Amino acid sequence: MAPRLRQVSRAEAEAPIVTTMYDFMFDDRDPVAEPGTATGSPGDWWTVFALVPDVLEHSVQGFALYQSPHRRLAPRLREIAQTRVGWAAGSQFVYSQHCKSLRALGVGDDVVDAIPHWAAATCFDETERLVLAYMDCLVLDRGRVPDGLFEALRGQLTDEEILEVTYIGALYLQHAVMSRALRTEFDDRTEPVTEVAGPGDGPTPTR
Repeated sequence: MAPRLRQVSRAEAEAPIVTTMYDFMFDDRDPVAEPGTATGSPGDWWTVFALVPDVLEHSVQGFALYQSPHRRLAPRLREIAQTRVGWAAGSQFVYSQHCKSLRALGVGDDVVDAIPHWAAATCFDETERLVLAYMDCLVLDRGRVPDGLFEALRGQLTDEEILEVTYIGALYLQHAVMSRALRTEFDDRTEPVTEVAGPGDGPTPTR
């Protein structure tokens, strides 16, 4: 399988942002002819976004922004938020990549593996549980956040930290949605919800 949009080969790449990122992500390889990144993903997010270089550049600026040392939000909280967004939005790519990012921060497998069922897990502290609940509101309730949850979050984080986690969470919801729509990376998957044929040749009774 392949992403739904055309990929840009190294020979076609002319914009500086594209050639710079190809060099960074793929060394001197043509990422279309020889796919693969250091994290094990195909790398076709980069080759698809290279279709519109200023969109790629805008996205790269977003990566730099959330990882900036100027961020007040703790990296562990940020990555917990991004990982939950990937899971809740159904993006295997975002979820998988940020599981790896959590482990790179030294977060244990017990925490990483519990993110899908965080509400039933005991390995998260109060602030982490509030951030996880807040991410669910962003993704699953499209930003509808109960006052009680928001006030509890304000009891744990500053207004600046809340703005950052809201922006980063929503940014990664965008990435999750786009990855699924364009079928890039690990979101290049066959639709699981299909009609299952009934037995025999006759009409299948409904229930």
